[in-house]
Amino acid sequence: MAAACLRRLHRIPHPVLKLAAATHWPLPFPGAKLAPVTQSCPSADRVEVQLSARCPGFASNGNFKHRWHHKLGSSVGAVLIGHAAFFLGLSNGSAFAQEDSVSPAAASEHAEGNAPGLQPIEDGSVVSNEHTVKWRIYTDNAREFFQKRQLDEAEKLFQAALLEAKEGFGLRDPHVASALNNLAEFYRLKKEHVKAEPLYLEAIEILEESFGPDDIRVGRTVHSLGICYHLQLKLAQAQTCYERALKIEGRVLGVGHPEYSSTMYSLAKVLSLQGKRKNAECLIEESIRILEEAGLGDSLTCLRRMVSLSRELIKSRRFAEAEIWQRKILHVLELSEGWDSLVTARAAELLSLNLETMEKLKESEELLERCLAVKKKILPEDHLQVAYTLVHLARLTLHRVVKDRDVNSDVTAYYLAKAKQFSNDSIRITEGQLNSSRKDQNKINNTSTADTDKSAAIILFQALHVFGLIDIAAKQLLGQGEQDYNSVQDALQKCVSLYKEPHTRRLVKNAAKQDYMICLTSLIDMVQSLFPIPHIPGLQELLCEAEQILGELEEESTRKKQ
Repeated sequence: MAAACLRRLHRIPHPVLKLAAATHWPLPFPGAKLAPVTQSCPSADRVEVQLSARCPGFASNGNFKHRWHHKLGSSVGAVLIGHAAFFLGLSNGSAFAQEDSVSPAAASEHAEGNAPGLQPIEDGSVVSNEHTVKWRIYTDNAREFFQKRQLDEAEKLFQAALLEAKEGFGLRDPHVASALNNLAEFYRLKKEHVKAEPLYLEAIEILEESFGPDDIRVGRTVHSLGICYHLQLKLAQAQTCYERALKIEGRVLGVGHPEYSSTMYSLAKVLSLQGKRKNAECLIEESIRILEEAGLGDSLTCLRRMVSLSRELIKSRRFAEAEIWQRKILHVLELSEGWDSLVTARAAELLSLNLETMEKLKESEELLERCLAVKKKILPEDHLQVAYTLVHLARLTLHRVVKDRDVNSDVTAYYLAKAKQFSNDSIRITEGQLNSSRKDQNKINNTSTADTDKSAAIILFQALHVFGLIDIAAKQLLGQGEQDYNSVQDALQKCVSLYKEPHTRRLVKNAAKQDYMICLTSLIDMVQSLFPIPHIPGLQELLCEAEQILGELEEESTRKKQ
C-alpha cells in the first residue's frame, strides 16, 4: 500500500514552493572570484545563429516525470527519496529566485518594484515648448508616484505624459515611443498585460520607423515585449522576441555585454518552460560565463543564475553537476557574508537537499543542523523559515533511519522520536501562522498575508506527510502493535480539518491545491496500509471523508482542464 502511495504521488504535479519571507537577497555583495566552471556550451558569438544548431537536442516533451531508482529495501525509503527530490527539483530556488517573484513564469531579472524607465532620446531633436516641458514633468512625477505605490496617480500621469508627447513631438516621434514604453511598463508591472502589449507594439513600430529595425532602442523594447509575453506564458511569442532582441544586442553591444547575457538568460527561462532543458542549461551557463568574464562572477545576478542553472540540472536528474554549482554559490557566500547570514544558510539548505537526494546523508544533516542554528539565532523561533528547515530535518532524520537497518531498536526508536519532534515543531509553527491570520479579519484580504499563509500551508502539508511516514517506518522497523500508530491518523485528521475550515479551505482549493492533494492522497494510503481493516472508532468515517474531499478536488481539476 505504501508503494501505491508513491505511485499516486507521481500522478500529481508539485508546484514551486515559494516562501514569502525567503525571496529577498541582500544588496550585491563583494566576494572572492572563483575560476569559472568548465563550460560545456559553445561560445557566445554563435548564439545569433539558429538555436537548434547552437544547442542541439530540443526536448519535444516538457513533462518531467520523476522516476526514483534508489533501492533502500523498503517502500517508505522510496517515498522519502521521492519526497526529497520533489522538494529539490521543484522548490530549490525558493530562497533565491528574486527574478521569479513577478510571476510563476520566472520572466526576467527585472525587479517588480522598479518604476518604468524613461528611454533616453539624445538625437538633438528636442525642441523645448509647453508640451515637452509637461511631458518631462509628468513622466518624472509618475515615476515618483509609482515608487510610492500610488498607482492611480501614476497611471494618470503616464497617460498625460503620452498625450503631451504626441502634442509636443508629433504622433510618430521617438519621444512618443518612450512615453508608450513607460505606460506599457507600468501596466506590465501591474500585471495588466493585455493593456501593455499593444503599447509595446506601437512603440516598436515608431522606433523602427525612426531608427531602423536593428537599433538598440528597438531591441530593448522588443525585450520588454518578450517579458510581457513571458509573463502570460505565451512562450512562442516570448521566444521570438528574445531571439530578435539577442541578435540586435549582439550586433550593437557585443556578445560579451551584460545586457546581452541578460536577454540570453530570459530566453533560457522560456526554453525551460517549453521543456527544452538542454538548450536552457546551455544558455544559462553561457550567460554566467559572460558575467564572470566581465568581472561580475560573484554578483547578485550571477549567483541567481547559478541557482537557476542548478535547478535546471536537478530537473534533468544531473545531481552531481548541480552540486558543483551549489558548492560554488555557498563558497562565495561564506566568503562575502559569513555563516551567520540567512542568505548563506539558504544556500547551504539548497545544497543539503541535493546531497540527500544523492544519499550523502551525513553531510546533508550537518548542513541542515547548521542552517537551523543560524535561523534560530537570527529569526523568531516561530518564523516560517524555521518551520521550513525543521520539516527538511524531520524527513532527513527519517531517511537516515530507514537506510541504516543495522542499528538496534532503541537507536531506531530514538531517531524516529527525533523526526517526530521536528515534524511537530514545524506543524506547531505553521498552524500558529494560519490561526493568527484566521483570527485577524484585517489580515485575511492582505496580499502579503495571503502569500505567507500559502507558504505556511505548503510547509504544513509537507510536515503532515512526514509525520505520517514516521508510523510507516515504525511498523516496518520496529513492528509495534497497530494501536501504537497514532501519528498518521492524527495527520489525516488535521489534513481533513484544513479543508473544512473556511480560511484554510480557500488555500486548499486555490493557492496550495496541488500540495494539499499530494498530502491527502499520501495520508489516505498510509492509513489504509497501517489499518487494512479499520476498527478504530471513527477511522472509517475519517477515511470516507478524506476520500470524498479528494474526489471533489480531482473532479474540480478535471473540469478546469476541459
